[in-house]
Amino acid sequence: MDRLGLLETFVSALNEGSLSAAGQRRGISQSAASQQIRQLEIHFGQQLLHRSPQGVTATRAGVLVREHAQRLLERHDLMMAELEALHKDVAGTIRISAGHFLGRAIFGPVLVELDKAHADLDIVMRSEDRLVDVVREGYDLAIRAGSMGETSGYGRKIASLETVFFASPAYLDQHGRPNKPEDLLCLKFIQHREDKTLGYFPITQEGVEFQAPIRVGFTADDPHVILNAVRTGAGYTRVPRMLIQEELEAGVFEVMLTDYVAPPKDLFAITPTRLIAGSKVELVINAFVAKLNEIATAPAIANTNNKLTA
Repeated sequence: MDRLGLLETFVSALNEGSLSAAGQRRGISQSAASQQIRQLEIHFGQQLLHRSPQGVTATRAGVLVREHAQRLLERHDLMMAELEALHKDVAGTIRISAGHFLGRAIFGPVLVELDKAHADLDIVMRSEDRLVDVVREGYDLAIRAGSMGETSGYGRKIASLETVFFASPAYLDQHGRPNKPEDLLCLKFIQHREDKTLGYFPITQEGVEFQAPIRVGFTADDPHVILNAVRTGAGYTRVPRMLIQEELEAGVFEVMLTDYVAPPKDLFAITPTRLIAGSKVELVINAFVAKLNEIATAPAIANTNNKLTA
């Protein structure tokens, strides 16, 4: 009996909410998935799932089995990662999720260079701003900006980027340049969907924190839409300086409240298991951090040796 495979089907059924979805995820039929769950129930001598037309839920025994099964599957993945790290050559497929801004401007080019350097490495990157679940969705790595969000994987902070408030010079000519935090109420803030402001931004001046009020005038989930809105005079926004440095130098954008320090944007690396030294995931993370160090104008790069936390 492939007990590990049976447990994986069981956990998939609860994660997906149905036997048919679990079968699709495992590459087997719904009846085969149902049969595997039944084998587990016979093995444990207890019913593990409540079945209904709406899907499946765990019984009391199922909740207990799921908790231990997830740990067993995680340890198995960790063992496989450690075995893979024993090989000198970096090879195999690595699935990565990264936000549009960093993915297109920095992370994508880093991965292209890694692909050139490692002929046996198959990189699959998706640019998406949603907070993916690396465990449930089968990603090896997700790079998230701002916060880790809810995740069943492991995360660590890999960088803290300087951010700036900025707008087009024409917009500031028309609406005025803010000199103090409260002046921001006279301007419209263009907000990324995932960047919740709570009505203000904490900014500092010589170590003293001020609450800068925010008046949201437009919200979008596409960073290019946001930048175009700023470029065409719809308002102002906040992003890491390094991502717009060329536009700032060309005079396309203008930094606001230069006497104040905007809150930094933290970057996190999320992995389904603890990071293994010498693994392809560590290779990718290190290359990304090295690129940030190289191109950042005033970085506050975090110590990449921080321990992983769940």
